[in-house]
Amino acid sequence: MPAVRAGHTGGETRLPLVRVGTAKSHGRVHAGRLEPLMRRIRIQLAYDGTDFHGWQVQPGLSTIQGTLESVVGEIEKRPVHVAGSGRTDAGVHALAQVAAFSIENPIPLLNLRKAMNRLLPPSIRVLSTAEAAPEFHPRFQAAAKTYEYRILRCEICPPSEWPFVHHYPYPLDVDRMLACARVLEGEHDFTAFAAADGRDDDGKTKVRTIFSSRLEARPDRLTYRVRGSGFLKHMVRNLVASLLEAGRGNLDQAGIRAMLAPGFDRKGWPTAPAKGLFLVSVEY
Repeated sequence: MPAVRAGHTGGETRLPLVRVGTAKSHGRVHAGRLEPLMRRIRIQLAYDGTDFHGWQVQPGLSTIQGTLESVVGEIEKRPVHVAGSGRTDAGVHALAQVAAFSIENPIPLLNLRKAMNRLLPPSIRVLSTAEAAPEFHPRFQAAAKTYEYRILRCEICPPSEWPFVHHYPYPLDVDRMLACARVLEGEHDFTAFAAADGRDDDGKTKVRTIFSSRLEARPDRLTYRVRGSGFLKHMVRNLVASLLEAGRGNLDQAGIRAMLAPGFDRKGWPTAPAKGLFLVSVEY
């Protein structure tokens, strides 16, 4: 049989592996037995987080991770752990989340994507599949992530947009918000912008680097886009809430700098709603 050629088909990355129909295409021979090869699969997916209780598996609740594990487990015929690049909150959406899992099933990548999308609800779509190195982890090896937050400012929010924007039809000092957004760039301790996390007792640093923090203003909407080395729980939503406070006249650039100083207590400050937030991209 001819060898499989490397190339791209429908968003799938195929590696120049083996000849179709040989024992190597399905496993390896060990002690006279054919053993299946473990494959590390990397997927890119989009989802509408409205009806999910976030990414992470939670007993008795519908989550993105739990739904994916159920579908991949059905294909693999055994339990499979699906790791993601990050744990999006309940109600948060993704345009290009990255996840990975390990399977023995020799199903071609294109067929795997089709099978997953056939079994998944319409609110979760697998955009692409690729073979990955055995040690690939989408969270620990991520170099940068970009999030986008959408604020609709017109008087009436169309029902089609309601699940995907924060509707705020009140006066805002946009120039003040633009200036405050830039203050967030650089390496800072973002403890004041992080919600309590079950991993806080581990003593891990909450210092992160923000590569860019920009607010785009149009007549009827604001779009905040932030790219950084990593993000803490509720961090982007708290950044947005602080920018809105600046727009209301309650914060200025000096106030933002004070919040970035060690020991600042942000308790009692608001958090922007989850539904306006999108994970836009993950870089490796």
